[in-house]
Amino acid sequence: MAEADLVEALLASTEAFGALEPEDLAICAKAFREVHFDSGRMLFAVGDPGSMAYLLAEGLVRLALTTASGRELSFRVAGPGELIGEIAAFDSGPRTADATAISPVRAYGISAADFDHLFETRPRLARSVIHLLCRRLRATTDQLEGIALHKIEVRLARFLLGLLGQRTAPPGRRLSLELGYSQSELARLVGSSRSKLNMALGVLEDAGAIKRTSDRLFCDPAMLAQFADSADD
Repeated sequence: MAEADLVEALLASTEAFGALEPEDLAICAKAFREVHFDSGRMLFAVGDPGSMAYLLAEGLVRLALTTASGRELSFRVAGPGELIGEIAAFDSGPRTADATAISPVRAYGISAADFDHLFETRPRLARSVIHLLCRRLRATTDQLEGIALHKIEVRLARFLLGLLGQRTAPPGRRLSLELGYSQSELARLVGSSRSKLNMALGVLEDAGAIKRTSDRLFCDPAMLAQFADSADD
């Protein structure tokens, strides 16, 4: 697949660009340039100028906030087909989070100036971006509420259900889920320590909601949903 076709296909899978017509996608794709980041490298940090947004083609990136005391709260791990750094690029303001590659990353970057030009010339893109930001705000609110109010088992069950999405398991079977990152990363995402995360995984496993192997989880969505709903008990 030619690079231009690959960028168009990636853009078509994103919330911000997915509603565009093919000719608009082709024009937008021309504004992106390939970049690479080694594992452990920071793509951007809180307070940096929002000069670029990145469309991920390969690899994983952790997005996190760091408190004044040095505590880190990871709120998202982005993977292929996702757009990151878009908020600061939209308004050319400072970065609101740290972004760190947790595996080798290949991405396509677009400058804030090019983004601004696309907004002016592609009205459908502007509408999609507004919808995207509204969904991101709701998701962040839900995540912060979960960390503040719910037990780790509930937060973990909800997080795993989110990763499973709309997948359904055949009767008597579990769904395979390969996280692609470490337990330490998972602990950060659900607002916990690694030791407490291991305890929560054990609780879910003892209940039959998951089964662990060395490289993946096998999940029972119905059982996970029971844990997720137990927050209301």
